[in-house]
Amino acid sequence: MAKKQTQSAEDYLETIYLLADNQAEVHRVEVAKQVGVSQAAVNKAMKILLEKGFIYEDGKHLFLTEEGRACAKAVFEKHCVLRDFLLSLGVSPEVAEEDACKMEHVVSAETVECMKKTIKK
Repeated sequence: MAKKQTQSAEDYLETIYLLADNQAEVHRVEVAKQVGVSQAAVNKAMKILLEKGFIYEDGKHLFLTEEGRACAKAVFEKHCVLRDFLLSLGVSPEVAEEDACKMEHVVSAETVECMKKTIKK
């Protein structure tokens, strides 16, 4: 992830990334449902992501640029490591998922790498 993004931007990019992985086309309404915000909030966020070059659209569908995909993938991978680490400690799946969503935005790359090593042991 070349540039540090806001938590909100990371959440939107990660959501688009995950939706695109499961379906051919991503619409703003699906992003709104997944994130749990209004369509107006998604429109505002997409405008910012478009201006920053993280997404593009064809009028109806949202697509990640190469930089957007790299950012989203990094956030998602961090999320997965955090979740798996918490699960390895005995945290319930629901709490591990929820906590990983919060932690993915603040934990350092060094800490994540150490967690990866601990999980692999």
